Amino acid sequence: MGQHQQPAPAIRLMKEITDRFGLAFLDQPWLPHVLLIVIAAVTLSIVARMLLDRAERLADQTQTVWDDAVIHAAARPLRVFIWLVSLAYAAHIVQIHTKSDIFEFVEPTRNMGVIVCLSWFLLLLINNVVRNIIFLREAKGEDIDHTTIDALSKLARLTVLIVAALVAMQTLGFSIGGVLAFGGVGGIAIGFAAKDILANFFGGLTIYLDRPFTVGEWIRSPDKNIEGTVEYISWRHTRIRGFNANPIYVPNALFTTIVVENPTRMTNRRIKETIGIRYDDLDKMEHIVTDVKTMLRSHPEIDTDKTLIVAFDEFAASSLNFLIYTFTKTREWVRYHEIKQDVLLKVAAIIAGYGAEIAFPTQTIHLQNTPEAS
Repeated sequence: MGQHQQPAPAIRLMKEITDRFGLAFLDQPWLPHVLLIVIAAVTLSIVARMLLDRAERLADQTQTVWDDAVIHAAARPLRVFIWLVSLAYAAHIVQIHTKSDIFEFVEPTRNMGVIVCLSWFLLLLINNVVRNIIFLREAKGEDIDHTTIDALSKLARLTVLIVAALVAMQTLGFSIGGVLAFGGVGGIAIGFAAKDILANFFGGLTIYLDRPFTVGEWIRSPDKNIEGTVEYISWRHTRIRGFNANPIYVPNALFTTIVVENPTRMTNRRIKETIGIRYDDLDKMEHIVTDVKTMLRSHPEIDTDKTLIVAFDEFAASSLNFLIYTFTKTREWVRYHEIKQDVLLKVAAIIAGYGAEIAFPTQTIHLQNTPEAS
């Protein structure tokens, strides 16, 4: 009769320890498989980090906006994904041997985790691409349309979140068709209840698409008491910093119904002045007008390619008026006023050079002599 094989001393010692400390659950034949999966997860996480660090150094040497954006976006979601899948597989092994009901939630949890990791990666990728585009254009000295970039990035992030939510609901067993049908019916009710919010949303969409102004530009409206520099454009409102340093919050829907001027995009600034001289200086008007026009044509800050008018304009109540209509080369507000001051002082010097005077409101009373009664 053959003898029964005795367990190895190490195995007997392990069994005694687990029995003594109430850790009998560790004495399972499937436990080494679970430990092997955990070790593999640790190894894969370390290897993935090393490879990503190496790829990041290589990507930093290129001038494209995508390679380093993908690598930076994938770093954390990839490590979380490795651990998520590994632990889900380990839990599956435990479920097979223990038949515990608690592990029934492992599969939907894993699927939801995968969706979260993918959405996390896409959101980080969008942010990284936007940052890289701005950085590269600033380095090249190119103009940056922050409004369009911000709008497209917001739209991309919103799309990712909506798609992720729909896929997650489908994963959890909800019917997307039913959800969309409910959304269509509910959207009508919500639309009536939140018409102002929707109006502001579509107003913001109009601003993003038509781009009547962008962040950093000076705008004003002759219809409303609105004037200042645009600081921020959201989907609901636009924040404008007034020249008194106060913020102005304007609902986007208002911009679809008012006239908005954008002085930032002007090509020139205009000088339009009416100057009057005395009626006694009528014979000097032609010479004054000619000299003023010559002075403007030779002025280095006046754009002679634009309309330039200097002409006798009207017989006013107490003056003979002539019109000055011209454009400066500069668009800068402070510099414009310096040029305008210089022009007006030279006009005054021309008038004084002919012995004429600039008129001010006066009245002349003529007394009629009547014969005395006899």
